[in-house]
Amino acid sequence: MDQLKIRNVAVIAHVDHGKTTLIDAFLKQTHVFRANEEEMTEVCILDSNELEREKGITILAKNIAIKYKGIKINIIDTPGHADFSGEVERTLGMADGALLIIDAQEGPMPQTRFVLKKALELNLKIIVVINKIDKPFARISETLAKTNDLFLELATENQHLEFSVLFAVGRDGKVFKELPQDISVPADVTPLLDEIIGQIPAPTNDTAGPFKMLISSLDYNLHTGRILVGKIFRGKLAMGQKVNLTHDQNTTYLIDGIYISDGLTRKAVTEAFAGDIVGVTGVAEGNIGQTIAEPGDTESLPSSVISEPTLRIDIGPNSSPFSGQEGQLGTSRQIEERLKKELETNLSLRLEKISGGRFRVAGRGELHLAILLETLRREGFEMEVGRPEVITKTVAGQVSEPYEEVTIIVLNAYQGTIIQEMGKRQGEMLKMEPVSDQEIKLVYKIPTRTTIGLRGVLMTNTKGLATLSSELIGFEPIGEILPKIRTGVLIASENGPAIAYGLNAAQGRGITFIDPGVNVYEGMIIGQNSKEEDIEINVNKGKKLSNMRSKTSDGIIQLVPPLKFSLEQSLGFVENDELLEITPKSLRFRKKFLTALDRRRQSRMA
Repeated sequence: MDQLKIRNVAVIAHVDHGKTTLIDAFLKQTHVFRANEEEMTEVCILDSNELEREKGITILAKNIAIKYKGIKINIIDTPGHADFSGEVERTLGMADGALLIIDAQEGPMPQTRFVLKKALELNLKIIVVINKIDKPFARISETLAKTNDLFLELATENQHLEFSVLFAVGRDGKVFKELPQDISVPADVTPLLDEIIGQIPAPTNDTAGPFKMLISSLDYNLHTGRILVGKIFRGKLAMGQKVNLTHDQNTTYLIDGIYISDGLTRKAVTEAFAGDIVGVTGVAEGNIGQTIAEPGDTESLPSSVISEPTLRIDIGPNSSPFSGQEGQLGTSRQIEERLKKELETNLSLRLEKISGGRFRVAGRGELHLAILLETLRREGFEMEVGRPEVITKTVAGQVSEPYEEVTIIVLNAYQGTIIQEMGKRQGEMLKMEPVSDQEIKLVYKIPTRTTIGLRGVLMTNTKGLATLSSELIGFEPIGEILPKIRTGVLIASENGPAIAYGLNAAQGRGITFIDPGVNVYEGMIIGQNSKEEDIEINVNKGKKLSNMRSKTSDGIIQLVPPLKFSLEQSLGFVENDELLEITPKSLRFRKKFLTALDRRRQSRMA
């Protein structure tokens, strides 16, 4: 295809600013689907992964293509959550321009800064879309001013300051060249499509030289096997062509499949040229960041630098008394094989084998690690994990820990709750400003170490109405040790099914996590104490029977419903002397040492 008829565009934004819904409008209004197809009534079409739909966020970057006025537009949808910024870093290199989507009410947020900085480092042409202009408290002029300030801060060349601005109601598929007085018009994204064709440059890659391509992504198909995805940097690729990985000249591969994006699917072609984004099969050993080229070419293309992980967890086979009862996969070998496979595509992860058949996995944050663990449990894995720990490094001779800038948007009524919780966690307030008449934005500098479990606590304390986002801002010398924030736990002292009578007694001490009839084992955590210390309690104990009876002696026991945790919340709850048992059916907390005697011995040794 003629390069002049191609545009490669990444869509970048902070989480929940409307990237995926805007792409929905592209797909529907360029007639990728017939009018009677199911996709025409769907939302967030690209978020096809089950976890993406459940959590309402984009986790994996995806490539699609649409046709408009004879131009093929390759669109790269990227995640907006900071924990998945590795996906952004590895895929932006395929683009020649980017759509920066910004919420009209919230304005530029931490991930907006991150993705824009990465795009400008690659000298991508930027089109700004101020989205959600229909929000009741949209602050369009203020958002524009802050966007201009952000470009002034991050730009390193004059050309970076040359960007166009459009306005949108992405949910309704409406885009406007100028700020409209009336948004009650038919859906139309053509102003943005015209802007893409007019402002985003066509690829300028050399079509005449020898073939070369950087692998930016991996995919898999049951029929074709492993698919390597990337933008052809130079030359032409044809079926049956011989290629090498530049770092390994001993193995020659034969290209047996070339695929280009066509709507949501891939279409097989016999050849492809520089500037287009393609999928390639036949190179069995290729990985992200490696270069495919003609035999004899040993010069690799520069790959993107992936930001360092900040948190780590230890993962091992499930060692509880219930091991093997709810999952099919759980040996150390099976876990290791699966984690190594994950490393091929999840570039932000790091893996280290430690003693006892366990593995230390490092990632970008709690959500990043929680998504990995949730994926494994849905595949049938059983495992146990410890409390997340921050990754320190030595800076100027001092052991330093990561710090984050945390931005919280919350209703005014919960302002005091946020300030109190962030104060407990050594947060330093940097900024406080109104977002609307009802909401306020609070910005804190805080050690990553003290943010563990923060999201779950804030969601609970604000009844799920807080919006929290963060950005890694650097490393500083380790601060004071954070006092234990969480109270003690209720520990099962016996094995067997929990009984309502025993749980009722436990609820006199605190909050319980299980229902009657659930099997427990000694050392399993069945609730949270209202006081600081841990308490052992027998929840298998029933009411003693006697010969005496009265109308009021055996009333129905009314239990408070148990507190249930998501996997991410569970990671934030577990303490250093505890483990989280993860199976396809259950999440259980337990003490590392199950018997009271072993726990006492361990405490004396400590």
